[in-house]
Amino acid sequence: MSFSIRQIAGAAALGLLLAGCAAGPQKAQAPQGASSQPDATVKALSAQVFTYAYPLVLMDVTREVMTARTPANTFAHMRGFPDATFTDVVSPNADTLYSTAWLDLSEEPQILSLPDTRGRYYLMPMMDAWTNVFASPGKRTTGTRKAVFAITGPRWTGTLPPGVKEIRAPTEMVWLIGRTQTNGKKDYAAVRRLQSQYRLMPLSAWQGGGKARSQAAPAGNAVDTETPPAEQVAAMDAQAFFTRFAALLPANPPAPADAAMVESIRKLGIMPGAPFSVTALEPATARAVQEGATTALAGIAGAAKRAADTGAEWTVRRDLGNYGTAYGKRALVAWVGLGANLPADAVYPATRVDSAGKPLDGSKRYVMHFDKNQLPPTNAFWSLTLYNDKQAFVANPLNRYAIGDRDRLRYNRDGSLDIAIQNARPPGSQVSNWLPAPPDGFNLMLRVYWPGQSVLDGTWVAPPVERID
Repeated sequence: MSFSIRQIAGAAALGLLLAGCAAGPQKAQAPQGASSQPDATVKALSAQVFTYAYPLVLMDVTREVMTARTPANTFAHMRGFPDATFTDVVSPNADTLYSTAWLDLSEEPQILSLPDTRGRYYLMPMMDAWTNVFASPGKRTTGTRKAVFAITGPRWTGTLPPGVKEIRAPTEMVWLIGRTQTNGKKDYAAVRRLQSQYRLMPLSAWQGGGKARSQAAPAGNAVDTETPPAEQVAAMDAQAFFTRFAALLPANPPAPADAAMVESIRKLGIMPGAPFSVTALEPATARAVQEGATTALAGIAGAAKRAADTGAEWTVRRDLGNYGTAYGKRALVAWVGLGANLPADAVYPATRVDSAGKPLDGSKRYVMHFDKNQLPPTNAFWSLTLYNDKQAFVANPLNRYAIGDRDRLRYNRDGSLDIAIQNARPPGSQVSNWLPAPPDGFNLMLRVYWPGQSVLDGTWVAPPVERID
């Protein structure tokens, strides 16, 4: 896949002047213009708006890159798990096969048709242009029987056919990131059959009883499909960034709770749909706008680094997927990686240290012990995945990159479970519970899909990784 589902290790508040938000929508008025304000105020305002706008701009660049390969309103399916040679995606999983699509709801709704998965766990979370998950059809929410949904845009009005359930999107840009439970390579054929039945088509085609017309990738300027979207956004100057932001606003309006931020956008001189120009500003003011944007981006990157270096046994976030007015956290999660699920769908405890706070190192031997009644509480399944220092899978003789409750694990007589984490192959039957490690540094991610309430409220915690030599 060409997108990045990156490790969500934690979040830290940014030291930027993020405004509180009043309730209710506010219509933007004619801009006061940044040039009428002191430069220090302009810099702070620019940083504030940049942090707010960052997820929207990054989403749009990501959409542009991905639809250059697969047109909008069309599924792109991952047909197999990545292996140790795969580095396009950081922190990949070996649990689900992805089925993703970028939806363009500007012209008409898109019909999502899903087959009966016969009890198999799957989810089809949908992110709006601001990276909030606004709907998540799947086993947890809608069951596994055949279903038909119409994803409608914020400006659409009309009547849907009988039997079609509406999902109203807050923005016209939507990223659907479907995941289907896959129990190892032997399960590929069954999952691929389901993927072939995941269908998208315009409402007009559905009503006509026909098939969706094949769409070509959009024509226009050449799209850079090699440089990661986050790097492309980081390379933008303030004028390019805020101009793109302004162009996106009409189709992807701020939420009603963002009224105070809408006022800040107006004060900076940004008007929805209109180019933003710093050339009309005084040189010192133009510099302040650029410095604010640069400061904001550095703050997001710095917060990401601090979040990854917590030193905690297990870092877990239970507040992702829907951010409200927590703009700093939303920008941080976008920087770390788009695609975070709602906690109700999945929780991802992660660690880089053992129980003594020492960095995990494959030259040592470790065990992760679960008491009989302390296995991860889940309504679906769980897995433990190992990554090297580049967040990639580690080559090993078993080609095993994750281990979990769907594997043939050997439990202890009392019902407890020990997972061996080391570089050297363990003796005899212990191989069944071996998660191979590299000879040097590594880290772990415990994925709990459709977690139980004790995971969500924090009363269940993952056991420590104990060094045994």
